[in-house]
Amino acid sequence: MTPKIPLSQRVSSLKPSPTLAVDAKAKAMKAQGLDIVNLSAGEPDFDTPDHVKEAAAEAIKEGFTKYTAVGGIPELKQAVIAKMKRDYGVEYAETEICVSTGGKQVLYNIFQAILDPGDEVIIPVPYWVSYPAMVELAGGVPKFVQTEQETGFALSVEMLEQAVTSRTKAIILNSPSNPTGAVYPEEMLRDVARLALERGFFIVTDDIYDEIRFDGKLPYNAVSVAPEAKELVLCVNGVSKTYAMTGWRIGYLAGNSEVVKAVTKIQSQSTSNPNSIAQKAALAALTGPQECVKEMCAAFRERRDYMVQRLQAMNGVNCIAPQGAFYVFPDFSSVFGAKWDQGTIDGSLALADYLLEKAKIAAVPGIAFGDDRFIRFSYATDIKVIEEGMDRLQEALAALAR
Repeated sequence: MTPKIPLSQRVSSLKPSPTLAVDAKAKAMKAQGLDIVNLSAGEPDFDTPDHVKEAAAEAIKEGFTKYTAVGGIPELKQAVIAKMKRDYGVEYAETEICVSTGGKQVLYNIFQAILDPGDEVIIPVPYWVSYPAMVELAGGVPKFVQTEQETGFALSVEMLEQAVTSRTKAIILNSPSNPTGAVYPEEMLRDVARLALERGFFIVTDDIYDEIRFDGKLPYNAVSVAPEAKELVLCVNGVSKTYAMTGWRIGYLAGNSEVVKAVTKIQSQSTSNPNSIAQKAALAALTGPQECVKEMCAAFRERRDYMVQRLQAMNGVNCIAPQGAFYVFPDFSSVFGAKWDQGTIDGSLALADYLLEKAKIAAVPGIAFGDDRFIRFSYATDIKVIEEGMDRLQEALAALAR
């Protein structure tokens, strides 16, 4: 008999991504012939721009299919440097840039590089689902700080000062936010930078949605509003959301050269270089025509306005308009306790199950993001799909026995 060998403790306690699980379940139900309205996916429904695809095809034609430098090709690093100067007004050198296989790998590498067992990372709630797991896989301890819809999910100085301890190694900021769509105020970012300089911790700023915002402003983050804190700010970004390139898997880090060097070393022993062809595509995205970004952003704004208007008109739903990204995060806690033929709605997970089973709407429960009061809907899909989803949602809520 073959002996059963246990897996590592780290993987045994690791939870799979809830957003990917919901999306996979919705797609499986759709493959069975069920009419599913999928409002769970965190990727634009637009095609990758033609000039980006053409650059990839040209790279293949020219035989650009071999290993590259671990941290990315020099011309792509220069394109990142130009983007950081253009949008954030901050100068970087090539030694301060690392290109990786998606923004997710950048974040993972950062935590592997900066954390020792027991180090704390402040994570505002609600948070993107992978932040706590990444911190824990590096031996760190997530330190959660609850934010509220009434204040736009922003952090206060008092909240930060109470959260910081002698073990604090970093704070994660995601603006515009997944799942809330919130954009952090500049003054709040200055407060975080001031505290980081005083107490000595990194600011990991996840800017993956930085150009998908609806106020007409250029992106800003902790380093652009407080350049004196540059050595402590680790800027994470990529081409996935802005250019509808989720499957191309190109992300990048701009920050402290010592951290970049460490991240590159870790990458050299894990995935090595990011995909060569995708790097050429990302280069075309960053340096080519940008009208596609404005067009996508305008479409997202139209969809946001419609979805928010519908949600705000529904009984039992508390929803504010997101300022960026392509998600709404309404509070459904007032319907908790309601019943249907298969049980009681006792939280966001039960409500998400009800919506999928009863209304054939796929959405992500708020508990996946650390706040059980909410449900996340994505408007990164066609307006007709959103209309149908909101119609079904209204009917499903009305059918609950309260």
